Amino acid sequence: MDNLSGELTPCSKSVEILPTTMRQMRQKTAPAQHTLHHAISAVGIGLHTGRSINMTIAPAPAGHGIVFQRTDLPQAAPLPARYDYVVETHLSTVLGEKARPENRVATVEHLMAALCGCSIDNALVLVDGPETPVFDGSATDFVFLLDCAGRKTQDLPRKVVQVLEPVRVEHQNAWVELLPHSSPSPHLSMSIDFPARAIGTQSYALDLTPTSFRNELARNRTFAMRQEIEALHQAGLALGGSLDNAIVVDNDVVLNPAGLRCPDEFIRHKIMDAVGDLYLAGCVLNASFRGNRSGHTLNNMLLKTLFAQSTAWQDTTDLQSTSAAA
Repeated sequence: MDNLSGELTPCSKSVEILPTTMRQMRQKTAPAQHTLHHAISAVGIGLHTGRSINMTIAPAPAGHGIVFQRTDLPQAAPLPARYDYVVETHLSTVLGEKARPENRVATVEHLMAALCGCSIDNALVLVDGPETPVFDGSATDFVFLLDCAGRKTQDLPRKVVQVLEPVRVEHQNAWVELLPHSSPSPHLSMSIDFPARAIGTQSYALDLTPTSFRNELARNRTFAMRQEIEALHQAGLALGGSLDNAIVVDNDVVLNPAGLRCPDEFIRHKIMDAVGDLYLAGCVLNASFRGNRSGHTLNNMLLKTLFAQSTAWQDTTDLQSTSAAA
């Protein structure tokens, strides 16, 4: 679904603009930035390369953001985890250096979702290969690593961007949009429709909090159609995929011996992907996200469209700081 062809269509609406009073909204307290208490390392298989990947997630100073660094490439430039550093969105979200194509890190969305769900603002992610480990195909192991590393409060407020105007991107019958949202917890809703009867049509919605991420999204795995796997292998993709790290569907049958972790695991994973993709805004995005048959490509295009429209968003970090100091 993420391998889109043709032209993506960004759309903006002039209705439902956030009221002036909400533009000037003050929060009683300004949430602080957080990093890890100490570095933590793990080894796992890359989903697409099949290579063993060594990964270390290390603390970083306030204001640093999430940054990926290849340790196996001499003098490789750091890769900030931002939407404008995304170089590919086919089957995964890939960060890269345009001037040096080999300097790239693929499949960052599950780790980014875990960092968002655990409220980690600043970290340096060191990897010795072209992608992050897939582990079991969900965000559970990333959350476990972050819990083991611990969380440290920092002395700057979290960067928060408030969506002020609706922003929408469409492609054929797939679309995503961001809408103004007054609650401090972002809201996400999505629907999918697959011809495989084991998946079919599914919808899901939730308010994103650390608790809801852990309980409702983190453990849901990536998935693939059995008939697509051979083509992926011939294209040099999914070489590390197995029933241990992905759900494989053959029309109305789930081939994994243990079955699904929940009946709607497919749509929950797609929303978890969206959490990771949207965290590439480089900040907390206060908005309502809605999608239909969307994936990494539309998610990235949505952020590009949002930040290209200066009237559609506002950085409320300074407003929070002013309120907290008053």
